[in-house]
Amino acid sequence: MEWNLATAEELVAAMRAGDVSSVELTDQAIDRIERDDKAINAICVPDFDRARAAARRADQARARGEDRPLLGVPVTVKESYDLAGLPTTWGMPAHRDHVPAEDAVQVSRVKAAGAVVLGKTNVPLGLQDLQSFNEIYGTTNNPWDHGRTPGGSSGGSAAALAAGFGALSLGTDIGGSLRTPAHFCGVYAHKPTLGLVASRGMVPPPGPALPVELDLAVAGPMARTARDLALLLDVMAGPDPLTLGVAYALALPPARHERLSDFRVLVLDEHPFLPTGSAVRAGVNRVADALVDGGARVERHSPLLPDLAEAATLYTQLLFSGSVARFPVQEYDQLRALAAGLGADDQGLDAARLRGMVFSHRDWMEANNRRELHRHGWRRFFAEFDAVVCPITPTPAFPHDHDPDLLGRRVDIDGVGHPFFDQLVWAGLATMPGLPATAVPAGLSPDGLPVGVQLVGPMFEDRTPLRLAELLEQRIGGFRAPR
Repeated sequence: MEWNLATAEELVAAMRAGDVSSVELTDQAIDRIERDDKAINAICVPDFDRARAAARRADQARARGEDRPLLGVPVTVKESYDLAGLPTTWGMPAHRDHVPAEDAVQVSRVKAAGAVVLGKTNVPLGLQDLQSFNEIYGTTNNPWDHGRTPGGSSGGSAAALAAGFGALSLGTDIGGSLRTPAHFCGVYAHKPTLGLVASRGMVPPPGPALPVELDLAVAGPMARTARDLALLLDVMAGPDPLTLGVAYALALPPARHERLSDFRVLVLDEHPFLPTGSAVRAGVNRVADALVDGGARVERHSPLLPDLAEAATLYTQLLFSGSVARFPVQEYDQLRALAAGLGADDQGLDAARLRGMVFSHRDWMEANNRRELHRHGWRRFFAEFDAVVCPITPTPAFPHDHDPDLLGRRVDIDGVGHPFFDQLVWAGLATMPGLPATAVPAGLSPDGLPVGVQLVGPMFEDRTPLRLAELLEQRIGGFRAPR
């Protein structure tokens, strides 16, 4: 039997029943990668010998009566996670020989849960693109259309899942890096609440793996079903034992509702800074219709919603403040000179990016205070609603664009070009305040490309959007294999 597109839940059940072994699953996955990945290039660092050894150990453990959440399940890991004995480069040629000696905390957790790691998945240079290509490992193609990107920066992971290379993958997200690839490749991903999932060992080389609390960035699960997302999140969630001790555990509250008819949902498909493409708008509306048909209370407007324009500006400033914090002094001085030339009335996203790049600590503190006001606004909002449904990016997967001038790139939205990084405003809706957001498939575009939407939930109530994702999957379907 062919198991490569089975869910993690199905694989665990089959191994428990004795229908298949981890060795068989791992061999099938490796065979599929060796057959199909030449055209996709998702697995940039294979680790097949150690995977086969881990599969044998998993089968031996099961024979002894052991039963762990992911025992024997083949998975992949984003290249940016430290995996002992394999390179962690973040796609940066200067660090092609950086080989950590220890696993990232999340790699340790999935291994402890019994998972079999097949290898590492491709990323963009420094994780700073909505695509996945670099000089070390080359370009990852979208399994649905090899002329298009699978997204970034967890694009290799999403492409691997869509192609059947493992049942689960570990990704990360600061600018939609879990959600955008899921949207582009037709799979599921969950951006956890900020601080829920420890990130030690997910650090740019050659930095040490310290238990640092990252601003905006999170580690999170990717899968082919909503239930598999929840399964992997349960393995990943919890603080770093180096900071809070192994005796402490964060107990997530249950989902607010079990039935679709009990959910209160705000649906958004318009943003003040850029239009939503027709294919994505149709996907949002398909989800909205399914919610209405299921008896959910669906609204299109609410005065409780925090201001989207201010949120996007604030997110842009915080994101770019962090992204250039280690630029050489000469480049920083050039940016300061450019920012000084901005007019006070220039409040566009290009200006927000430039101002954020040269933030002083005082500037950052003021922005952080405004973020806290937004968080308070979201708390009031989620007293009346359970989730927000909205786009992840304004279009389905776009053609590869390797123009090194990232700020000069354009994204085509229904025939009109817009600044490339303006796409991030929808991802920032959840990222800036640190809210959980689940990316779910929402059908296909007229061109036959996957379209996804995100379900944004209340802080530390990750199980609420995950449960809504599961209910929507039952009503409108979920992952489908690329044609």
